[in-house]
Amino acid sequence: MVRVLAVADEVVDSLTFGVGIEGRPDLILGAGDLPFDYLEILSSLCDAPCVYVPGNHDRELRGYHRGRTGWTRAGLPTEDPGPRGGINADGRTVTVAGLRISGLGGSRCYNGGTNQYTDTQQRLRSMRLRCASVLSRSVSTDILLTHSPARGVGDGDDTPHRGFDCFHPLVRSLRPTLLVHGHVHPYGSRPRDLPIGEATTSMNVVGFCQFDIDPATRKVEIVRRRHGA
Repeated sequence: MVRVLAVADEVVDSLTFGVGIEGRPDLILGAGDLPFDYLEILSSLCDAPCVYVPGNHDRELRGYHRGRTGWTRAGLPTEDPGPRGGINADGRTVTVAGLRISGLGGSRCYNGGTNQYTDTQQRLRSMRLRCASVLSRSVSTDILLTHSPARGVGDGDDTPHRGFDCFHPLVRSLRPTLLVHGHVHPYGSRPRDLPIGEATTSMNVVGFCQFDIDPATRKVEIVRRRHGA
């Protein structure tokens, strides 16, 4: 079993002191819209790698490249644009802590801000992610990490919080055990984990959710969770 601490959208101050964290997580997942130094603190505190995707309130991360000599943008040296030591899974699949994680960040385009996509743009991004998986002849993904939910599966009715239709064929193709997302604030309610596809569960982790996942059996056990106010 791999123990995962997944966070999104709302800072839970107690976590930065280790309060509320059960045992030692093997992996930190960031589903967007969190200060990067918050993810750095959790990763350092738990001594666990951090995999993240950007949300619509995060800074622009496209155009940065990491080479043998460090980070560059437009050919010029620069610093790591994300949380230090974090792994940006946006638009790609990574294997960390024994889990295959495919990522697509951002939200639906509603005001032209950063990390916002039209349906067409996100569909093209999802197709590239699917094609890369096919070309690599990889096995199914363990976790699909997104900022927004899929359309009709825990999303909202207002334009900024409507999910993406293209996540449905992405789930059918990648066959993840979990779709982990943020973006939709519960505001005091407790959103349910919802089925999507044949064998995938969509999980809203605004605030935080700690769970154990067995990549071999696809078994998931919720350890602790707290949704935002």
